Amino acid sequence: MEMIKIVLPDGSEKEYKKGITAAEIAKGISEGLYRQSVGALVNGELYDLTRPIEVDATVKLITDKDPEAPVIFRHTMAHIMAQAVMRIYGKDVKLAIGPVIENGFYYDFDMEEKISEEDLEKIEAEMKKIIKEDLKIERFEISKEEAKKMFEEMNQPYKVELLEDIEDDTVTYYKQGEFIDLCRGPHLPSTGKIKQFKLLSVSGAYWRGDERNKMLQRIYGTAFAKKAQLDEYLKMLEEAKKRDHRKLGPKLELFMFDSELAPAMPFFLPRGAKVINQLIEFSRELHKKYGYEEILTPLMMNVKLWHQSGHWDHYKENMYFTEKDEMEYAIKPMNCPGHILIYKSKVVSYRDLPIRYSEFGKVHRYERSGVVHGLFRVRAFTQDDAHIFCTKDQIEEEVIKVMDFTNELYNAFGFEYEANLSTMPEDHMGDEKTWEIATNALKAALEKSGINYNINEGDGAFYGPKIDFQIKDSLGRKWQCATIQLDFQMPERFDIHYVDHNNELQRPVMIHRAIYGSIERFFGILIENFAGAFPTWLAPEQVAVIPVSDKYVEFSKEIAAKLDKEGIRVKLDDSNATVGYKIRNAQLLKIPYMIVIGEKEVESNKFNVRTREGNTVEDISLEDIIKTIHEEVKNRSLKLSY
Repeated sequence: MEMIKIVLPDGSEKEYKKGITAAEIAKGISEGLYRQSVGALVNGELYDLTRPIEVDATVKLITDKDPEAPVIFRHTMAHIMAQAVMRIYGKDVKLAIGPVIENGFYYDFDMEEKISEEDLEKIEAEMKKIIKEDLKIERFEISKEEAKKMFEEMNQPYKVELLEDIEDDTVTYYKQGEFIDLCRGPHLPSTGKIKQFKLLSVSGAYWRGDERNKMLQRIYGTAFAKKAQLDEYLKMLEEAKKRDHRKLGPKLELFMFDSELAPAMPFFLPRGAKVINQLIEFSRELHKKYGYEEILTPLMMNVKLWHQSGHWDHYKENMYFTEKDEMEYAIKPMNCPGHILIYKSKVVSYRDLPIRYSEFGKVHRYERSGVVHGLFRVRAFTQDDAHIFCTKDQIEEEVIKVMDFTNELYNAFGFEYEANLSTMPEDHMGDEKTWEIATNALKAALEKSGINYNINEGDGAFYGPKIDFQIKDSLGRKWQCATIQLDFQMPERFDIHYVDHNNELQRPVMIHRAIYGSIERFFGILIENFAGAFPTWLAPEQVAVIPVSDKYVEFSKEIAAKLDKEGIRVKLDDSNATVGYKIRNAQLLKIPYMIVIGEKEVESNKFNVRTREGNTVEDISLEDIIKTIHEEVKNRSLKLSY
């Protein structure tokens, strides 16, 4: 009998017969471990508990407490959902794909009958029946040709199309009861092993994300090992709905869209523009501190530039074009080529390096209508973009400075963050040796900074590896914002140089970086993070002055003027509405402070300060109010003082 060697996480080694399963290994250790296990990591690859292990391997048993566990049980739940849909709507349902996504799963269907949100309840009920049946989930390996024939007979054209793209001669499918699906797995041993789930929504989705393809119906769901975890997640989703920036933005008079005349291009209203300007001013202050020079580049440039930069070959489908005087122009999707032209406009000495150019640059990118999403995915946006030109010896120091910049900016909003290092993609420019040098330089900077990071293999930009920063908001959601991209390719394509200490020409390295990323998107994140109740330093209006009647309007105007003179953003509500209505309106607009003025305030020159949260502090002088607000703004406090 052929034996294989299995190494467990504690370093212990044991020989087993070839074809042993992770379930058998778990049971051999303890019955309790076997009951808790949902899958295994075999030589770093996720396995079903019942999949035979054929070679020497390191094996880690996955229990529902491990981070890999949700991938397995959510994947299984996607199959259970697809099986339920086919039971309800019949065998004419065409199955597309059903992957695991962050915090959940989805499945795409091609079917005649329209699924509505109301239908989710009956699909959930059928899923519960399938779970109760505790159907055995079996994995099968067959040839690609056999699989094509099987799915053709099942009238599943999307599976047949997927098979066409698979290069391996052998593929796998999974079976649970009457349900069969082309799938790599892994899955739970049976449908009864996971019970805590919820279907969340229905939407349209183009097959393979291509709007030229047929629109399918997509059902989203989530699943957790424990009921408490599911309840906590559903509670977070309810809170997220209340904070949805697409609803809060117009309600708070921050921004609007015109889907007919400027689709997916935001208009910022006066209140929103004030917040945007505060974000820019804060960023501008930090750019000055970290040694950047601000520049401005044209919004539209000759297409020759984009051929030279490589964007024409790699990004043309996402660009906008126009023509004038028999010359073709592209509206810039990125700021980098313009910054290179400025660098190239003069002779640069090694003494000048590093050169740090920054720009609040407006860019336009065509995003398909199916993916645009409020301020999070738009077609026109502003980047807090910067490009650093430096020597190879300066890379590490410059990247560390960008990380320090990022830390200082994010701390002002109370954000925690983590880093991801993305390496060379298949569609890349330049040779692999140069990519290796660039990637190692970013790794060294990360390690020297002591920042924990993950590696995303093959997810870099086409011109260089990058570090992305994900911030965590008040609901625990993660958002990708800042990016640092190392680029050896653009300097080569544009043939830029600096003169070294031997009076010889050398090629600089280019670092692309943005901290907010898209200012519009960051603004959307802030709206949801603060639920529209911005800290005083960011708030569109910091104080609302509210006279109780017309008799006190003139005095209220004087108070408002004094606040305005002190640089405090003030809203005077001298309308004919009742005091209660004015206070309620200021609260709805989430203005941090309200000063209500009547006879007592005129006579004493002391004021009651009411906060948007309903707290009241009495008999405060205007000087103290001004001083308090100035302190909040100076310190960029996240909480109100009163």
